Amino acid sequence: MKIYETVIGLEVHVELATKSKIFCRCSTAFGAKPNTQICPVCAGLPGALPVLNRQVVEDALAVGLAMHCEISEVSRFDRKNYFYPDNPQNYQISQLYAPLCRNGFVEIETTAGRKRIGIHEIHMEDDAGKHLHDPASGLTLVDYNRSGVPLIEIVTEPDFANADEVVAFLEQLRLMVRYLGVSDGKMQEGSMRADVNLSVREAGCEVLGTRTEMKNMNSFAAIRRAVTAEAARQIAILEQGDVVVQESRRWDEDTGTSYSMRSKEDAQDYRYFPEPDLPPIVVSEEWKARVRAALPEFREEKRARYLKEYEIPAYDIEILTGSKKLADLFEEASALCGQPKKVSNWLMGETMHLLSERGLDADDLTFSANHLADLIGLIDRGEIGQTVAKQIFLRIFKEDVDPVAVVRAEGLATVRDADKLNEVVETILHSNPKSVQDYLKGKTKAIGYLVGQAMREMKGQADPNVIREMLKERLEEERE
Repeated sequence: MKIYETVIGLEVHVELATKSKIFCRCSTAFGAKPNTQICPVCAGLPGALPVLNRQVVEDALAVGLAMHCEISEVSRFDRKNYFYPDNPQNYQISQLYAPLCRNGFVEIETTAGRKRIGIHEIHMEDDAGKHLHDPASGLTLVDYNRSGVPLIEIVTEPDFANADEVVAFLEQLRLMVRYLGVSDGKMQEGSMRADVNLSVREAGCEVLGTRTEMKNMNSFAAIRRAVTAEAARQIAILEQGDVVVQESRRWDEDTGTSYSMRSKEDAQDYRYFPEPDLPPIVVSEEWKARVRAALPEFREEKRARYLKEYEIPAYDIEILTGSKKLADLFEEASALCGQPKKVSNWLMGETMHLLSERGLDADDLTFSANHLADLIGLIDRGEIGQTVAKQIFLRIFKEDVDPVAVVRAEGLATVRDADKLNEVVETILHSNPKSVQDYLKGKTKAIGYLVGQAMREMKGQADPNVIREMLKERLEEERE
């Protein structure tokens, strides 16, 4: 059997997180009732004229600069004509001839080391509506709320060799747009979706094979499986002496197979022509410089700085910088309480556990850094113990409560009253004669069980070290 290599390029659509749509003032909020966020412009009514949302250009510029792109001094919009029910204008406003950004790159980590992925272009466009299929009635309805939501399309060079590289790039892209604050990158909500262009050829051959395009892939797991399956399908075709047909294919995650949608259209099929209702976009050096100056510190820079500034393990740094939300919480809470390792422990431990338990990711966190810092302060001052702290943190996680106010209002502070503690110690000793006898016979580990019982009796509102010393003192009295 011949040896083949896979060649892959991506077209990634990223939905921008502007409050209003690209050419009108309708809301872009996700999850609204169908067809409640539309107007004559995004509904494609005759005579309605588009007005460009400046924030869309700023966001696209930020992504382009972060990807080391050349920024076009003058860019233009074009009409891409096609006729689908979810496209109310019967055309999409996009950028074919003069896109905003060109010739960039992104570096990814691969098993063979760092690899540079070329960015052919980044252009702006408006999204279409969404088909809703009702299996009960057999009808297909259209929700136009998404029509006009701003998109950027990132077109890569065919620089990927396998599914791992594709996923590494998409993970890095999602992290980048989240750091920039231009998109939430949630693939499950359609905020980021990828078209995968894939071909195979004999190893060492310089000529590209015939490519297929798998449309609207919206999960890393599905993309990984689809790339592997499509490469195998094309190799099998070539091995049989047949030819691969250039076409668009739909991946079926349930069956783990793809099927043909349509033969691949060329650009002329869309009858592109310059958009007559929008003027050119002129990007001055001053505008570009201002956007560049506002770029955030990205993950790689943060990792290097954390290694110098904070005494936390490299593993912690890797996790913390994997989310801008998590990194911001860590930095703010550390600055407030001066305990970066303890902040890291709470974020890496209880926080990640609760996120996993609820099927959330770090960008869904809603609690404030000052409340986490206050909780650590309460522990450091001995006002509460770990048991109570965990109970309060759960409430911080859910409702962002003020831990200091909760401790005061609910009387959760560590009990230091000697009479109360002595009473509990006596009760525990009386209730656990076997453990008492075990200790007196030399099984000193038995005291751990007694401490646990006392802490349970106190509902965690005692210093376990104090309880241990009091128990030990009473037990030694018994021995005498």
